[in-house]
Amino acid sequence: MLYKIIFMGTPDLAAECLKALASVSRPFSPKSSWEIIAVLSQPDKPKGRKLRLQPTPVKNIALQFGIPCFQPEKLRTPETLELLQKLAPDLIIVAAYGKILPQPLLDLPRYGCLNIHTSLLPLYRGAAPIQWAIIDGKSTTGVTLMKMNAGLDTGDILAVSSTPIEDKDNAQTLHDRLAQIGGELLIKTLPDYLSGNIIPTPQSEAKATYARKITKEDGRIHWTMSARQLDSLIRGLTPWPGTYCLLTEGDKKILLKILKAEPLSLTENQNDNYLKNSSNTPSAPPPGTILRAENDELWIACGEGILRILELQREGKKPLPTRQFISGTSLTIGTQLE
Repeated sequence: MLYKIIFMGTPDLAAECLKALASVSRPFSPKSSWEIIAVLSQPDKPKGRKLRLQPTPVKNIALQFGIPCFQPEKLRTPETLELLQKLAPDLIIVAAYGKILPQPLLDLPRYGCLNIHTSLLPLYRGAAPIQWAIIDGKSTTGVTLMKMNAGLDTGDILAVSSTPIEDKDNAQTLHDRLAQIGGELLIKTLPDYLSGNIIPTPQSEAKATYARKITKEDGRIHWTMSARQLDSLIRGLTPWPGTYCLLTEGDKKILLKILKAEPLSLTENQNDNYLKNSSNTPSAPPPGTILRAENDELWIACGEGILRILELQREGKKPLPTRQFISGTSLTIGTQLE
């Protein structure tokens, strides 16, 4: 039997999954195989200084494999539904398409609609599971392949694949790894699903958490957080929207983007002693105080611990490693960052 599949997705993560699916041309059993009959992606958007329309990453992959690609402005129109009805898919696979699928579309394929979600559901349902897993300091995340329903990432689970979150991972590196895992999980799971050998598992609502959409305001650094929490925040918001604080210069407040940092590796006693010795008062300096600013060492007091800044960027300037930044800026011990 030849199973007809429609793939729906837009960004890089979805493109990697589509590439994996389209690359499997061999039958998955002596009598069965699949064919991607169409791809749906968001409309092209203008980018760059000249605002030229750029195809989505998923569209690029569709063109590369010669798969018809449709880019409807809206899914909830008679025209779009009629198009999909004529294509008569057996299965629809969704990965970061960017819009909620209406119920008539969910009901259309004989084998339903499957979604590739970058978390271990029911944890981190929603728009930004990769970022929030890092920000929250989780040690593990993964990819879930689930059968879609009308809820937000609430469908029954078909398969999961986990991966550790490394200390040096940021949202980009973890995204790239999960994209590869998602493609592999899809190829591994589809044959058994289409053959009826997988019984979907309902999610536990009691364990569900949500990963809301990230905003630029989430990047505001609050030095009262611990050094470890701030490290997680910086990595979780890299490359977008990034994290920032304010430096006072005269009567101006300058925006500083913190691009890369790490909690200082000191023992608890060393940490406490350094904080006390770096202040003119018996108590520890307030969070946000510069404790050291020489060579490639820029240390900032936090609510708990010390954060070592490795790379930063002054508003309107290019990113610089700490050594270069310090050499061109009058940062002094005791300066307070906001």
